[in-house]
Amino acid sequence: MEFYVTAAPGTERVLVDELRDLGFRSARLNSGGIPFMGELRDGWKACLHTRIGQRVMLVLGRFPAENLDQIYLRAKTLPWELYLTPEQTFACAAYAHPSTGENPDFVALRLKDAIVDQQRDRFNGARSGVSREDPDVRAFVYWGRGKATFYLDLSGDPLFKRGYRVAGGEAPIKETLAAAILRLADWDGKAPLLDPMCGSGTFLVEGALWAANVAPGIFRPRFGFERWANFDSEAADTMRQLRGEARRNATGQLPKITGCDLDASVLELAAANAKSAGLAGKLALRTVPLREQRNDGVRRLVVTNPPYGVRLDAANQLYQELGAAVMRMHNCRVAILAGTPRCLSNIHVPPVAKFPLKNGAIDCQLTIYEIP
Repeated sequence: MEFYVTAAPGTERVLVDELRDLGFRSARLNSGGIPFMGELRDGWKACLHTRIGQRVMLVLGRFPAENLDQIYLRAKTLPWELYLTPEQTFACAAYAHPSTGENPDFVALRLKDAIVDQQRDRFNGARSGVSREDPDVRAFVYWGRGKATFYLDLSGDPLFKRGYRVAGGEAPIKETLAAAILRLADWDGKAPLLDPMCGSGTFLVEGALWAANVAPGIFRPRFGFERWANFDSEAADTMRQLRGEARRNATGQLPKITGCDLDASVLELAAANAKSAGLAGKLALRTVPLREQRNDGVRRLVVTNPPYGVRLDAANQLYQELGAAVMRMHNCRVAILAGTPRCLSNIHVPPVAKFPLKNGAIDCQLTIYEIP
């Protein structure tokens, strides 16, 4: 079977490296997401273990398609009955390239019509209901340049929803993006890690789970594919084995991981998230303002996502303090996700790498420095 792991823009390179590290040797670099080949259980394994992928999709078929009628006819030939019965709910979504001239909602509607009409033919008039909020099965079609590709979403909820977060600060970074940034910064999971403006602790928890080899999906009660029609008792046994292997492979070994913030109440959120992820007492959380932070000479990765939606006057002072703190991080590698160039205006060494990324809808740049 062919699978496709969707990626946030700019994270494809580290996602393909991660999937190859997980044993998916057929994974190849591709814009927007990474395809790989495998058995169905390999798709389940990808859901359980990828830290960077946003969704894992099963490719059901590719066809030439020039209009909505052809989308409908092609979709109707696919074996939806293997995954969806009238007793289950489903939802459809679509991407339509601007060259098609079609509204994606209309494309999704034709996909829904094809699935429902096929069900009526095969199940004596019975059909599945549509659930937009919590469907058992999610179908997707990508249509562009005269070709349509049809997918089933194995993930269910997007994979950044790990299941451990119990509290979020103001505009927390997504877990998948945090994991990608740690890889882009060339962190090896062994060097000490510091977030000087840690908020609710996403970088800290993601770094700790990676360092301890804890599968990021182990906290989720179930994935989307566990609600499919073909997920029988034998499949459930296989999934229990995969979860068991993931738990046994966790090492529990961590480097020193430290988070600082000016707001003690925010650090309480970070502590709650760490506890929910099985990391109670394993992270050093300190109420320390930026102006008092400096490195002790130990080589470590400093990574942070400074706020960039603050008032101009407040931002100027914050970014001055950030720049001064960075320049005191001697012998450190520093990675900053900057939503505005002003974040970096007071850092007086040239960057060694830059990566354009998106934090939600915000265009950002991950900028990496080596501080002498």
